[in-house]
Amino acid sequence: MIDIRQSQFDKKALHMDARPSAIDTFAGAMDRTEGRFVNLGQILVEDAGVTPEQLDAANLKCGPSDRLDQVIVRMGLCSEMEVLTALGKLHHFDVVDLTSPSVQIDLDIMKKMPSKLLHRAKLIPLNRENGSIRVATRDPFQLYAFDELRMITGLDIHPVLAKESEINEVINKYLGVASDTVSQLISEDDDLQVVSEFSESSSDLAEMAQDASVVKLVNEILLEAINERASDVHIEPFENDLMIRYRVDGVLRSQNLPPQIRKLQAAIISRIKILSNLNIAERRLPQDGSFKIKVHGREIDLRVSIIPMIHGEGVVMRILDKQSILLTLEDLGFAGDMLTEYEQIIKQPHGILLVTGPTGSGKTTSLYASLNSIVTPEIKVLTVEDPVEYNLDGINQVNVNNKAGLTFAKGMRAFLRHDPDVIMIGEIRDLETAETAVQASLTGHFVFSTLHTNDAPSATTRMLDMGVEPFLVSSSVEAVLAQRLVRQICQHCKEAYTPDPLDIPPDFNIPKGAKVYRGRGCRECRNSGFSGRKGIFELMKMDDDIRELVLQRASSGKIKKVAREHGMLLLREDGWNKVLAGTTTVSEVVRATKG
Repeated sequence: MIDIRQSQFDKKALHMDARPSAIDTFAGAMDRTEGRFVNLGQILVEDAGVTPEQLDAANLKCGPSDRLDQVIVRMGLCSEMEVLTALGKLHHFDVVDLTSPSVQIDLDIMKKMPSKLLHRAKLIPLNRENGSIRVATRDPFQLYAFDELRMITGLDIHPVLAKESEINEVINKYLGVASDTVSQLISEDDDLQVVSEFSESSSDLAEMAQDASVVKLVNEILLEAINERASDVHIEPFENDLMIRYRVDGVLRSQNLPPQIRKLQAAIISRIKILSNLNIAERRLPQDGSFKIKVHGREIDLRVSIIPMIHGEGVVMRILDKQSILLTLEDLGFAGDMLTEYEQIIKQPHGILLVTGPTGSGKTTSLYASLNSIVTPEIKVLTVEDPVEYNLDGINQVNVNNKAGLTFAKGMRAFLRHDPDVIMIGEIRDLETAETAVQASLTGHFVFSTLHTNDAPSATTRMLDMGVEPFLVSSSVEAVLAQRLVRQICQHCKEAYTPDPLDIPPDFNIPKGAKVYRGRGCRECRNSGFSGRKGIFELMKMDDDIRELVLQRASSGKIKKVAREHGMLLLREDGWNKVLAGTTTVSEVVRATKG
């Protein structure tokens, strides 16, 4: 067992005062295998690809309270795991993966430990062995924290190293998100109410270090959602509980919360209302708003919807991260012939492209990616949206304002006087908007828009049902793209397997010898087996035969039959192609498409 009070764990081992050379000034230890004196700098140079010059630069950035290993990670010279591995090699610590199912958490000791100690020192008690307990830590030099834990448990402490993000995940899993802040809030004032606040919409949540308050609590909830790559945060009140769920890769995940958080429901919602410039006194009517935060150096917009429920107000916050929307068509999932055809369609001088699918199927993302692929200084692009979700460089964007009378149709008519080349309409909802879009396409503009239909052939019949004349639909619509989103297999734990024949739908024929893939689950995907999403598509190009069917008001079934004869892939077929390519799984395609 390692005595954590040995001199090799002196904090001077990583903190520099005199700085003639980064490698020379790293304190070290004896390498037992090679019989030489080594230091952390040498290990990082040998194993992590850090150069001596980079170490010197990091060393110069160290302040009086900085540790060089932490500065190296902040500068991006190497990853946290590489530094932990080097520390483990230098001081003979084990490095553990807390996301692995084989790692055991001693919940009995965890419950005895003060939550303040867990949160402050980032400690996770693992298994007991021979009168000692293995404790996962991000920092093996926390002597006072280890002494405190030794007094609480009566056991010797054997530190092992783990990533801070994994330690935080374990704390949140067993104690609840923001549990430390909640416990302090409740202890300070059991009837806490938000009375007044100042706006911090531009504050950097990652660097917030305020005292326990509602501000900090809401910040921690949002920061956890962003770190989880969530697209939405749901705050749902029930009679004796307050539930918070994050939507990650299209699937809702319930977050473990301290039971006392129910008492802070009014305070949390009031804080969100103030950030969104909403009326905190109005609790009877739905309200919509938005605000902006800054996290890890990037701005993120949040769109807020609040509705009254029988046990309080429910909140849904849509997280709009501009970095996640700036995708290429290949990133979306287009490939091969479909990508070539789609690029040809969106570069045409006039016509209409309709993108269809249910809410949350990625239609707006596809439109933005399409616009980004064609926008140049020679092309003027105008969009009218409800609301504008992402601000795009080089594109003129307008918000619908129904209260002021600015509808999609009125915005479109005004656009035509601004000499655009390309117009995007957020959604065609009524006859007026549809006819305006058709007129814009017939007068030499290319129009992008969305419709809510289940497949591509149904888009033309939907336009006819709105009241648009068949000859206008057939002459203006150039193509229809239907899409869905499926979760992508994690590339870090992807493995081939032989599926059970009963799990394969009859319409999916696996070629002999073909491999099917799945994700085992790992620390990178938090044991879900998935990381990110890809689109599956159904692209119907309007040719002479399909235009004739539209003129005849043919059913969507007849149009689909002809389109398939002309080479159109169904959503499900494109999904099967992505299964065979190892992008997604059989179950995901079955979930997202109709057989």
